[in-house]
Amino acid sequence: MAAAVPSVLGHINSPPNKEYAVADKVTDWIRAAVLVDQNVNALSDRAAVGLPDHYVPPRAEHAHDVIHELSADPHVLVARLTDPELLLERRLAAGTLLALVGDPRLRSAAPAMVDVPAGNALIGTAEADVDGLHRDSERFGVQRGWIAKECPRHELTVRGFRIGMYPVTNAQYGRFLTETRYPELPSSWNYGRFHPALANHPVYTVSPDAADTYVRWLAKGTGRPFRLPTEIEWEYAAAGPEGQRYPWGEKWSADNANTLETGLLASAPVGAFPGGNSWCGVQDMAGNVEEYVSDRYDSYPGGALVRDDLFIRMGHYRIARGGAFNRCRDLARNQRRHGPYPRSLYAMGFRVAEDAVPDDGSR
Repeated sequence: MAAAVPSVLGHINSPPNKEYAVADKVTDWIRAAVLVDQNVNALSDRAAVGLPDHYVPPRAEHAHDVIHELSADPHVLVARLTDPELLLERRLAAGTLLALVGDPRLRSAAPAMVDVPAGNALIGTAEADVDGLHRDSERFGVQRGWIAKECPRHELTVRGFRIGMYPVTNAQYGRFLTETRYPELPSSWNYGRFHPALANHPVYTVSPDAADTYVRWLAKGTGRPFRLPTEIEWEYAAAGPEGQRYPWGEKWSADNANTLETGLLASAPVGAFPGGNSWCGVQDMAGNVEEYVSDRYDSYPGGALVRDDLFIRMGHYRIARGGAFNRCRDLARNQRRHGPYPRSLYAMGFRVAEDAVPDDGSR
């Protein structure tokens, strides 16, 4: 088992407008977890993310920030949720109220989409970079082979397409379940329902089959060719033509993504981390929830098939990208290839995509 971890999050519920320095505190907390050379999937969920057995108060546990946002109308709340100058706690408060009054950004039948232009994409990781990336992430229990899945780095031409600005939310997924009576409910929903305050949070703990069924339902209901993005499309939308490491650039920042380092220990309203927007304006591609793509795992051309525990358990599993609120930053790298190991620790969601509309308006 991982070593007990000191509770540092209990010291960060400070009054409004106080500087929190959360990233440094949580980084120290994660480093205290002895995960190196341990099989993460053999640990309990709490031990696998470095949490002790006892309760650890998460960031933004209290609702005092909500009081400051009560008088705002939905469009003002959207502006506050996406204002990078506000403290995260204030942005989250605005997002909570948006969920309760109705978030105008989120429409099930007309999801907000971003046009991704055609171009040449640098995909994957160079073999020469694997050891350095492994040294940076082995404290989280990451094995070298997990990074080797990303090799070799190669260039591909990508056609223009459209991708969801946000991952699919609980409210959007709830409409799908209501209309279809699809029998698989997210295991993260207590008693098969989501809390109204989480309506604009991304849905997670869904299966690849459920994600596929959702996009088919959406395509049929709208007459638009909605689908899941391919793995290459997802990485291109996140990393851009230059294949940068994170959606915002090369250097990690806990302020730009909802991962374990940020200290929330919960999902966040979509769009609450505006500093993490990708080069083409797609939001939440790092952190919050992992996102299924349409491809199953296989080696890249010229690369080796990595038969790790995920492959041994799941075979050619469905690829997921982007990291999650309950995982460390290694999964939030644009090139990281992951998948749905069958346990609740994996917060698996998805976002939609569609082919670009030609200039003449035809499809």
